[in-house]
Amino acid sequence: MTLSSEEIERYKRHIILKELGIQGQQKLKQARVLVIGAGGLGSPLLLYLAAAGVGTIGIIDDDIVSLSNLQRQIAHDTENVHMPKTASAAERISHINPHVKVEQHNCRLTTDNALDIISDYDIVADGSDNFETRYLVNDACFFAKKPLVFAAIGPFDGHVTTFRAAEKNEQGEPNPNYRCIFPKAPPPGTVASCSEIGVLGAIAGVVGTLQATETIKEITGIGEGLVGRLLLIDTLTCQFQSVNIKWDPNNPLSGTTPLYKDLSHLNSSTNETN
Repeated sequence: MTLSSEEIERYKRHIILKELGIQGQQKLKQARVLVIGAGGLGSPLLLYLAAAGVGTIGIIDDDIVSLSNLQRQIAHDTENVHMPKTASAAERISHINPHVKVEQHNCRLTTDNALDIISDYDIVADGSDNFETRYLVNDACFFAKKPLVFAAIGPFDGHVTTFRAAEKNEQGEPNPNYRCIFPKAPPPGTVASCSEIGVLGAIAGVVGTLQATETIKEITGIGEGLVGRLLLIDTLTCQFQSVNIKWDPNNPLSGTTPLYKDLSHLNSSTNETN
């Protein structure tokens, strides 16, 4: 996929990177990325993917912009309060980079539509903040054989990893997925939401930007990705730690005797964002 002279000028600082170059920029232009949620994580993720020149960005979110979002959800402006988040984010992206095509999915991600939507993209980045959506996205990406860049945040912390669960590692074992780290969701009400305990706005920027970086690396094939590793970020102590994660042979999705053959084991889930 060729780049116009205007695009070459726009992405000059990318193109002169020996690791990326013109071929890497062409890969970005050709890529189709689905972002789950246009909230705290989705905001920096969307803005940096757009600025980087990802050709097509899909956004799925059924929420509207509220005033309390603006402390951390930087894809939205004050005048866009009460606007659908997909439309607000698409408007912001158009101002950043007119070369990016935005596909808006102003709906909930459910067991009925997840495979159809996800299958239409090359890679998925999950910025949701509820366990139902995380398991749904994980399982749908596994069945659709799509890479998944996952991130989550707490009040002052976060973590990022990449799942290529449909592939195997160098040892011939399946790569891990979300269920290998968190086999079961915690009981309802045991994990407080950010509306209950708060969240430092900038932590969404730190983690969402790292998520964008990993997505770009996966698209272009540069560097060492986070498959098989979980990056832990603690902003209060300013410490970063990478821990290895392994495939769980008892995983009901991808274990030695998988129990799940489709998404019927999941209930429909809402797409809420940090």
